[in-house]
Amino acid sequence: MPKVVLSAFPMIDPETYREVLGGADDEPVDIEVAELGSTERLIEAAAGADAVVTDINTPVTEAALDALDLRVVVRSAVGVDNVDVAAAAERGVVVTRVPDYCTDEVATHSVSLLFACLRSLKAYDDAVAAGGWSWEDGRPIRRVSASTIGLLSFGPIARRAAEQLSGFGADLVAYDPFVDADEMAEYGVEKVELEGLFDRADHVGVYAPLTDATRGIVDADALARLSEDSVVVNVSRGPVVDGDALLDALDAGEIKAAGLDVLAEEPPEDDPLVGRDDTVVTPHAAWYSEEARDDLNRSGAADVAAVLNGETPEGRVDPDADWL
Repeated sequence: MPKVVLSAFPMIDPETYREVLGGADDEPVDIEVAELGSTERLIEAAAGADAVVTDINTPVTEAALDALDLRVVVRSAVGVDNVDVAAAAERGVVVTRVPDYCTDEVATHSVSLLFACLRSLKAYDDAVAAGGWSWEDGRPIRRVSASTIGLLSFGPIARRAAEQLSGFGADLVAYDPFVDADEMAEYGVEKVELEGLFDRADHVGVYAPLTDATRGIVDADALARLSEDSVVVNVSRGPVVDGDALLDALDAGEIKAAGLDVLAEEPPEDDPLVGRDDTVVTPHAAWYSEEARDDLNRSGAADVAAVLNGETPEGRVDPDADWL
């Protein structure tokens, strides 16, 4: 009987997996739910398993892959930064992800964070709650249509954000070495180099996957190129932005604010970026809607079913992909 281990993570819905996998093979599928969160727990819980559906907090390392006899690892998300995709490929293990289940949600959330910071919503709300009633409590606020918004990476989520932002009259620029200028132009976006992004942009939205090349790419030098009215939004992965550099820029008043759905450590423990007047922090929730959660689980379960049936899953990650 094929064995599938699901992480006991709130994003992952065992009932959907049971529904989809009920007819996935000629024989019944044994579905187990386990607390993961570490490589050691993964090895213990997935012993004898054909498939594991994992979460953001569980590293699927070369050592784990050697200790297990998996056929497929499903990363229940867009990113696969906690899975050693190359090691999996060398061992004949398929890695899948769900790249488009929350495109609208994350794009909308990024734009929401941007405007919450631009329009000083947190400052206004706090001031009114404290008995104030003055437009000056949010100063300074700059006109959006007079600004340039930079997009760091130009995948599906950034493209959807560009579509949403197009009605506000701002100029849009983007940096992505894997997307050509003509493709960006179709969305009304100008392609620029990395330094040019921070030189040109008044505000920056970070959408890049976490890789060796993108880790800490938003560093002190990049932030120094922005202005005191700038907002930085991150809806990708926490370590893409150098947290210490961002904190220094905020403390020095070099940028106005930051909207963060992701942090270097999740959940945070005494992260100095949390609870500030100039940050809006949400709990890695940009992906969430009821519809997105359902899509996530049905797509992940369909990928498991495909592998169990000897088929190529739709969400297969190409180990030779340029962006990894």
